[in-house]
Amino acid sequence: MIAFPVIDTHVHLLDQKLFKYSWAKGAPKLARDWTLDDLAASAKPYTIESTVFVEVDVDHPDYMKEARWVQALADRDPRMKGCVACLPIEKGAALEDEIAELASIPVARGVRRLIQNQPDPEFVLRADVIDATKRLAKYNLSFDLCIFHHQLKNTIAYVKACPDVFFIMDHIAKPGIKAGLVEPWKTEIRELASLPNVVCKLSGVTTEADHDSWTPEELKPYVEHVIDVFGFDRLMYGGDWPVSELAGPYTAWIGLLDKMTSSCSETERRKLFRDNAQKFYRLA
Repeated sequence: MIAFPVIDTHVHLLDQKLFKYSWAKGAPKLARDWTLDDLAASAKPYTIESTVFVEVDVDHPDYMKEARWVQALADRDPRMKGCVACLPIEKGAALEDEIAELASIPVARGVRRLIQNQPDPEFVLRADVIDATKRLAKYNLSFDLCIFHHQLKNTIAYVKACPDVFFIMDHIAKPGIKAGLVEPWKTEIRELASLPNVVCKLSGVTTEADHDSWTPEELKPYVEHVIDVFGFDRLMYGGDWPVSELAGPYTAWIGLLDKMTSSCSETERRKLFRDNAQKFYRLA
């Protein structure tokens, strides 16, 4: 059992009254409000001391409104420590003012634009996308990468093209666990890990397997490989809640990682479940 309070670096909160989530039509289980109190209840017996909110793909143009909503939550709830907001990086240089506006929101720590949903397979190689992404460094904003495994090759080129930007890979690049695919994900995630400006979240893994029949043994090779190539100095725990509820309760994933790292040192476990979150997301 983890003997210290955990920081969850990947939490989604939803407010159906304030925002529209068109994607939720395809995921009715998630189509309700989700709050920090719900998270705390779901996580028991684990203690989630604080969280990083990650954008929830609200219908445009409400992405800045969502970030300001998270700031309002942070103002009244000390468990909310950081926000990774959506910005349309395809706007290129025209995004500068919005980047500056986001950076003025105290809780803002980074940006995420869902790459996994982009119809253009070379989206991240576009000059406008690279231009906007490079501008994040000036404002000390990181970029969360949310991709499918088949997008890794171009993502590696994207990260190389933005050497001054700090990247955080979400969900270990969503390997094809359900289909039993290992390569080329295994080789390409190792190449990504060789780049100095990227770290990785151990998050969103159960939902890449069969939601109803996944086993710890099935996930273990993927988790172990990511630990091997990134090391504990460059990994963070993320619950990916409530999306993770599609494949089991909150405790299923954190419990699995707890068990898999039980033989690791206290220092390594603190890095994974707490310390690296404070470092990489600059949490107070």
